[in-house]
Amino acid sequence: MAVTDVQNPLLGETTCGSLLQQLQQIWDEVGESDEDRDKMLLQIERECLDVYKRKVDQAVKSRAQLLQSLADANVELSSLLSALGEKTVAGIPEKTSGTIKEQLAGIAPILEQLCKQKEERLKQFSDVQTQIQRICGEIAGNSSLNDQTPVVDESDLSLKKLEGYQTQLQDLQKEKSERLHKVLEFVSTVHDLCSVLGMDFFGTVTEVHPSLNDSSGVQSKSISNATLSRLAKTVVTLKEDKSRRLQKLQELAAQLIDLWNLMDTPDEERHLFDHVTCNISASVNEVTIPGALALDLIEQAEVEVERLDQLKFSRMKEIAFKKQAELDDIYARAHIEIDTEAAQEKILALIDSGNVDPSELIADMDSQIVKAKEEAFSRKDILDKVEKWMSACEEESWLEDYNQDENRYNASRGAHLNLKRAEKARNLVSKIPAMVDTLVVRTRAWEGEHGLTFTYDGVPLLAMLDEYAMLRHEREEEKKRLRDQKKFHEQLNTEQEAVFGSRPSPARPLGTKKVVGPRANGAGANGTTPTRRLSLSANGNRSINRDGKIDARPVAPVNYVAISKEDAASYVSGSGTDPVPTTP
Repeated sequence: MAVTDVQNPLLGETTCGSLLQQLQQIWDEVGESDEDRDKMLLQIERECLDVYKRKVDQAVKSRAQLLQSLADANVELSSLLSALGEKTVAGIPEKTSGTIKEQLAGIAPILEQLCKQKEERLKQFSDVQTQIQRICGEIAGNSSLNDQTPVVDESDLSLKKLEGYQTQLQDLQKEKSERLHKVLEFVSTVHDLCSVLGMDFFGTVTEVHPSLNDSSGVQSKSISNATLSRLAKTVVTLKEDKSRRLQKLQELAAQLIDLWNLMDTPDEERHLFDHVTCNISASVNEVTIPGALALDLIEQAEVEVERLDQLKFSRMKEIAFKKQAELDDIYARAHIEIDTEAAQEKILALIDSGNVDPSELIADMDSQIVKAKEEAFSRKDILDKVEKWMSACEEESWLEDYNQDENRYNASRGAHLNLKRAEKARNLVSKIPAMVDTLVVRTRAWEGEHGLTFTYDGVPLLAMLDEYAMLRHEREEEKKRLRDQKKFHEQLNTEQEAVFGSRPSPARPLGTKKVVGPRANGAGANGTTPTRRLSLSANGNRSINRDGKIDARPVAPVNYVAISKEDAASYVSGSGTDPVPTTP
């Protein structure tokens, strides 16, 4: 083997050639044989070959490690891109371009960037999921969920999934806001109800959930389904309690007012309970004054009612007579005849005997008053028509008196007023038959419905109407008879004049009658006020006046009618002769 002895003059370094040369010099000095020299050189060559092999093996191993690192980097890159939902990232080098180390150097910054992005994305996912878990725990009423750390799925950290979590979080936050608003509304309602009912508000809401009590220092209020349900039940219970208390208070207020009116309690004493009576007609929603329905207020009203009840028992006779007077007044205005003295005697006997509870007696009289009012109301329509009929009869009577006045057309004071009244009276009198017919129909219908006889101050109304119709018919017949008689006398006078000549008629009296003055107030011809009277018997010994009372004064006979001055003159002229029968 030839070895070149070369020495680098510039560097002055020891090389293989210089070492070989030095070895040969040594061998020369020693006298080594060529064979030994060849063996030693072969050994040196083998040892060099082993060194090369080891270096090659190390280089191969290093290259394999670099390739594995490059493959791992590519796998990690793909995994990060997949987890982050990214298809590619700008700056990634081509796989076949450059050496292995160059490729590793190109991937390293991309991996570092993606790792940082992954850490940020993990934090975002953790924050969102933590909020979602906390709100779900608040809604479910499970506070233990807040202590648990949510597990983030690192295999999917895409923006799409993050947006899904964020949308879910927004929905939950909206639901939380709505629930919190509903809780606050319930709490406000509970506060208002407790204020009106005089109850402990903080104690009431603490029983529902301690977080609802602001004085407890709890920042967040419970919004769970259980809390909302308990709040709703509490509101319903308080509203029912409010309704019951209001009804109870209104009943007590009504009793107080009845007792006050019964015993004429002065206003000063009544004003002490204005806070009770002010809500007598209020609805449940209208009562908002704090303490208006407190239990102590209701108890105070109950004590006052009990006191007035005891006072009422001591004044029972006075109260009973007052009730009887009210009952008498209702019957009097309804023109129903009752025996007042007998009723008072019966009340005295019941109270003095002690066999009846005073409260039952008053309740019975109140029941009678209610029935009397109902009966009076059922009679009102007919009584109104009776009043109109009686007014028309008054005008009819005045008109008859007016027609008998000889001086009614004289230019005396007030004559024009009487003329106007007479015109209105004739119009009204013409409607009397229709009034009577309507009254008869209404009265019969009322009697058929109630199974009773309709009386007017104790007299059957139908009998009054029948008698009036009969009297009116007889009066019309009488007028017709007088007209026929007048015609007969006129014919007889004409024949006498033809035989004996004319002579003054004795039918006209020499004196004059008093002029009828203005009767706008219903005064009669003699200045007195006529009463409404309708005869109830043939001899005229009983009548009904305007107020419906029995009048014992005599009235005109059945055959009495008012006639005009001409009719009267004819009647006087023919009074000395026998009556002449009239034609039907």
